[in-house]
Amino acid sequence: MSVLSKTQLEKYADVLVWGMKTARPGFKKYDTVLVRCDLEGRELGEIVHRKLVLEKYNVVFRFMASPRLERDFYEFSDDKQRAFVAAGDREFFSAVNGNIYIHAPASLTNLKGIDTKRQSQVAIARKPLRDIMNKNEERGRFGWTLCTYPTEELARQAKLSIKEYAAQIAKACFLDEPAPAQKWARIYKDTMEIKKWLKGLNIEVIRTESASMDLEISVGEKRKFLGVSGHNIPSFEIFTSPDWRGTRGTYYANLPAFRGGNYVEKIKLEFKDGRAVKIAAAKGEDYVKKIMATDKGASQLGEYSLTDKRFSRIDKFMADTLFDENHGGKHGNCHVAIGSSYSDTYDGDVTKLGEALKKKIGYNDSAVHWDLINTEDKKVTATLKNGKKITIYEKGQFKY
Repeated sequence: MSVLSKTQLEKYADVLVWGMKTARPGFKKYDTVLVRCDLEGRELGEIVHRKLVLEKYNVVFRFMASPRLERDFYEFSDDKQRAFVAAGDREFFSAVNGNIYIHAPASLTNLKGIDTKRQSQVAIARKPLRDIMNKNEERGRFGWTLCTYPTEELARQAKLSIKEYAAQIAKACFLDEPAPAQKWARIYKDTMEIKKWLKGLNIEVIRTESASMDLEISVGEKRKFLGVSGHNIPSFEIFTSPDWRGTRGTYYANLPAFRGGNYVEKIKLEFKDGRAVKIAAAKGEDYVKKIMATDKGASQLGEYSLTDKRFSRIDKFMADTLFDENHGGKHGNCHVAIGSSYSDTYDGDVTKLGEALKKKIGYNDSAVHWDLINTEDKKVTATLKNGKKITIYEKGQFKY
C-alpha cells in the first residue's frame, strides 16, 4: 500500500506532466513520450501513463532493471557486453519527444563491491544516446522531467521512517496544496526574476566561502542561469555551467551521497587551473577517485548551483540527489557537479553551439555528471566584469 494517498499520487502525476511540458513547450498530440519507472514506483507510473494517454500522447512504458538484474549484469558481463547498445536504441532516442523518469530504488547499495571500471564502461557506451537527446533538447524536440517515489530503502538510508520520508516528498512537491502544478508555475515565475537579475550583473567570477571551503569559478562567455524549468520535481536550484578552466580553490561536500552502489562522505576537492588536483573523502575515497578518472572531463566542473531556502521546504537529508541538491533548511545549499556541462546554459542560439565552440568557451564534456552538495552557512560574492564586487547570496538566500 502506498504511503502517498491516492489524491497525492494524482497530484504528483499532474506535476510531472506539467514539468515535462514546461521543460519543452510545444508538445503536440501523438508525440512519443517514454516513461521509465523503477518497480516500486509502479503505482505512480500507472497514473502518469493514464494521464499521458488521455492527453493523446504515444506512450512507451519501461520498467527499470531490478537490483538483482542490475548487479548480475555488472558482475557477470564481459567488456563486449558492457559496450553493447541494443539495435534500434539510437533510432528510438532520436525520435522520442519526452521522457518522465520515476526513481524508486529498492536498493542503494546493490552494486557495492562491483569494479567501478565496469560502471564507467557502460556510461561511456551509452553516452552517445544521451548526446542524441541533448541535441534534440537543444533543438526544442525533446523535454524531460523526473521525480522520486518514497521507498523503504530510501527512508532507511536517510534514517527516517517511511511516513516521514513520504511527508518530506509531499511537502517539497506541494502535494497537499489544492493545485500543486499552479504552485510550481508561481515558483517558476518568481525564480525567473532572480535569473534575470544574475544575468544582468555581468558576473566574471563567483567566490563561495564557508567554514570548510573557498572556491572560485569563472562564469564564462555567453552564459545564463537556469532553474525551476520543469526538468526536476522538485527543483528550486538556480545554476549555470561555468567555464571549467577558471575553477580554483577548495570545494567541500558536507552531505553524504549514494552513487553506483557506494556510500561516500565528506568529499573534499582542491582545484588548480580548472582540474581537481587533490581528491579526498572520509568514506569512499577510492570510489570517488575512480569516478573522477572515468575520462578527462570527470575531474572538471560542469555545473555550479545555489538553492534559496525561501523556495525549498526540504530540511532533511534524503539519501537522494534530486532532493538533497534542492535542500533548503537553515542555510540553503550550494552544489557543484563534476563532469558534463549543460549546453542549454548557453546564452545564444544553442543549435549553433557545436563541439568546437563548446571547447573554445569552456563547456566541459564527460560521461559523468555527479552533484556534490554543501549545506553549510556560506557567503557568495561576485566579481563583475567592471571590477566591482558584490554579495549575491548570504544566509541561505539570494541578495537581489
